[in-house]
Order: sequence, then structure tokens, then C-alpha cells
Amino acid sequence: MAPHPDDLVLVPRTPSRRRFLSAGIAGGAVLGLGGLLTACGSSGGSGGNGGSGGATPNAGGASPDQKSVKQGGDDYATVIEKMKGFGTDAAPGVYPRTVKHAMGETVIPAKPTRVVVLDTGELDNVVALGIQPVGIVYTDGSKSLPSYLKDKAGNPANVGTINSLNLEAIAALKPDLILGSQLRAQDQYAQLSKIAPTVFSLRPGYPWKQNFQLNASPFGLEAEAKTQLDAYQAAATAIGAKLGDKRPTITPLRFMPGRTRLYAELSFIGTILTDIPLPQPKIEQVKELAVEVSPEQIDKADADWIFYGVYGSPSSTNQDAVLGGALWKTLGAVKSGQARPVSDETWFLGLGVMAANAVLADLKGFVAPGT
Repeated sequence: MAPHPDDLVLVPRTPSRRRFLSAGIAGGAVLGLGGLLTACGSSGGSGGNGGSGGATPNAGGASPDQKSVKQGGDDYATVIEKMKGFGTDAAPGVYPRTVKHAMGETVIPAKPTRVVVLDTGELDNVVALGIQPVGIVYTDGSKSLPSYLKDKAGNPANVGTINSLNLEAIAALKPDLILGSQLRAQDQYAQLSKIAPTVFSLRPGYPWKQNFQLNASPFGLEAEAKTQLDAYQAAATAIGAKLGDKRPTITPLRFMPGRTRLYAELSFIGTILTDIPLPQPKIEQVKELAVEVSPEQIDKADADWIFYGVYGSPSSTNQDAVLGGALWKTLGAVKSGQARPVSDETWFLGLGVMAANAVLADLKGFVAPGT
């Protein structure tokens, strides 16, 4: 089974972390971004070296930061703090400009017009800024453009998957900017930088707002990104205001090949719920990506509302077995008709402001209709 994007790691977990995961929380396994699988993707150069992209590596290498990004706990939660120095001091329209990012500093000689994006968040971000990428990767769960972006993203070329970049296809497009993340593609960074200036965030997911600002910086569009984020936050706050003190608990549930996840605070959907704010059940109130449960533990998903998505084909997951099982039918949300399917590509894969706005629209329709 090909690894899911959430499961990519670049360093092995320590024995103490394995013991922590096996202990679980309230019967469910707690997951950081590392998940249960190890690194994959096409082999490439050792990340951190420069190249024609003008990158300068971070002093001391990137390995310590990689570990903190993926293993949970206090280090896991400091990613946003580490990103505060990312971006550029250049005024809009001024080139060349230097962008500081997860792999060091990259010089952008002119405003980019041919952009390749290496993840769903970067795709959402550039399209939100009015830019149509020339090349994109796909997830293993879908080999087509996300439906919510199809009318805005143009006709970008396929340059592989998140787990397996096609470097030759990327080079053939002659890009002038490549956007990705250290977590996904550090091993290919040196080769990518020789193709075009390359800017990496630390990781996708819950720092999606900071990633949006970082992705906007090579174009000088940070102000536009901030405007869109401010509008998103205003919409989130309006939902919370409509609800007043009567705020239902929400479980974001996801069926995946070989596993079932309850997404927690350090996930894309977790940040959206926090921004409204809408509470999650106690089992999901952890500083991690998600909590995994077995079909026999699906009762731990119960909340006032359950919103569930499926990654890839439902037949490759246990969704049908769970939804048709006796235990599912005992859940309060199911009994009250408040267990609803949602779009996986926006709730769990979008990782950008356009997906976040789509999630807000869904939540508004379900929990705060009439606003």
C-alpha cells in the first residue's frame, strides 16, 4: 500500500516515541505527522545544498528540525514559531528578492510566471493568488485536479505524486519557481534547486496560514494573502458568533486504507475548528495530527456532529463496514442524523485558504444555518 501523504517521515522514530504511541490515549493511538510509516518518494540529492536556485543551506543541517516537525509533543507545536522568520523583506515588485524558508535562503531573480507545486496546499495557495501552475503533483488517492479548483487552476502538467516526484517532468517544464515542503521532499531539494529557485515550508497541514504567506512571498503578494486570511477569519468568527454559547462538539473522522482517524488539534481541520471556535471531544484535544481508532473503537468518535471523509476509494477502507455496523448505529450523532459525509479534498487534503473557506461553508450550513 502506498503511504498516505500524512504518513511521510524522513527520520525513524525513537524507541521512546514507539512506546508512547503504543500506549495510546483512551484506547486510541496518538499520531504526529510521522504516523506509522517511514519515508518514501523518489530518491534525490541530499537536501540543503544550493544550486542554480540560489539557496543557502541552514547552518548545522536540517535533521534536528525534521525530527521536531514530525514527532509530536512540545517540539511539534513550535513549527509556527520557527516560521516567523520565513519570507522576504523585499517591497512588492522589487526583484531580485531573497526568500528565507525551511532549507535556507533562495534568490528569486524576477517575478515567477512558471510555477510547479509539490503538494495540495501549495496548489490551493497559488490558485488563491490568481496563479495557474504549470505543473502539479497528485495524491495516491486521486489522479485528477481537486474539483473545487478545476475552474481556476488551468491545465497543469502531471509531475508525479506527492510520494514520487518526476524530476525529469519538472525540468522539462522549465519552471522559474518550485514550491514544496521540507517534510515531503527534502531529499529532492538539491536537485529541484538546480532546476529552478525552490522555496520550502517546514511542513504542510496545520501551519497552512503561515505557508500561504510564505508561498505568496516570491510573487510579492503577501498583502493579498493577508487579505484573504483576514476574510477567512471573519467568516469563522461569524459562525461562532451565530452559535453563541451553544457550540456543538465536532469530530472530523477519516477513513483511509488500513486505518481510521479522528483528526486532532494539530491538523488542518483542527485549526479551522479552533478558529470558529468549535470544541472537539476530549480524545481529540491533543497536540497531534490525529488519533487512530479501530472499528471496535468507533464509539470514541461520538460527538454532537461527526463529519466523515474517505481517502481514495471507499472500497480500500473500512468505511462501509463501519457505517453498516451495529456500533456505529449506537452513536448519538448517528441517531440524531448529525453524522454527515464531507469532501475529503477540502476537509483533509486541501490545506489552503480556498479549502478552508469551503469547510467553513459546510460547517455554516450544518451547524449554523441561516447566517
